[in-house]
Amino acid sequence: MTKTATLVAAPALSADEAQALAQAVGAAMFDSDPASQGLGMKVDAISPGHARMSMAVRADMLNGHGSCHGGFIFTLADSAFAFACNSHNLTTVGAACTIDYLAPARLHDVLTADASEQALAGKSGVYDVKVTNQDGRTVALFRGKSHRVSGHIIPPHAG
Repeated sequence: MTKTATLVAAPALSADEAQALAQAVGAAMFDSDPASQGLGMKVDAISPGHARMSMAVRADMLNGHGSCHGGFIFTLADSAFAFACNSHNLTTVGAACTIDYLAPARLHDVLTADASEQALAGKSGVYDVKVTNQDGRTVALFRGKSHRVSGHIIPPHAG
């Protein structure tokens, strides 16, 4: 006679527990993210599958046209994407992304990147990020594909 293991699914988190987990993950990620910190980014909001981050455009971020270098706009969008896709406390990395630049960002603009989970299936996810300035003007649209790898951002709680 062969013994078979019975798999028991982990209990689902309540909305409040999922929100608390997302906030704890966001805080832990930001504490260990010198790139986002060094660019002056702030995590304005985080929830399961969502993150909103902001960054002021500094003089050292301007290109030869006097507008914010696209790499800095991309980095803000990519950081918001990373915080959104890791908010479930499952270590997740970017697999691919695209960005469309729609309007220039200028010195002293405050850019906000709002990342939202569009789909999550198995180990893959799709996230859209809208980058706007302080006037609500859309500066860029970013789409990222994520891939979950092993591990957690913070130790999971025992059930």
